[in-house]
Amino acid sequence: MENEQEQTQQQLGVPLTVMERLILLNVLPKEGDFTTIKLVRKLRENLSFDEEEHKALNFVQNGDQVTWDVEAAEKAPRHVQIGEKMTDIIHGALKKLNDEKKLSEQHLSLYERFVTNREG
Repeated sequence: MENEQEQTQQQLGVPLTVMERLILLNVLPKEGDFTTIKLVRKLRENLSFDEEEHKALNFVQNGDQVTWDVEAAEKAPRHVQIGEKMTDIIHGALKKLNDEKKLSEQHLSLYERFVTNREG
């Protein structure tokens, strides 16, 4: 049963909120070996927002802060394809933040999904 659930999740992707996607984009490593960086680039593309989403979410940037239409964002979280190796990269990045005591409240839902649930 667990294998069927994992296969379905891989086919549909992982549902992520706008905030989770933005946080993941900032958490991903900026350096690594060739294959890791290639995968991180692909993952960044998967997490990024297309023109249709930009229009629907009405992003506004004020300095370092980005805001968006919360109601539009709540209507449909985006299902992002994240493979096994990409999951390992996310897991490692979040574990590193935790080990360095740099995890914040914003990271909690991602930490639970990619670290706690995986190790539990």
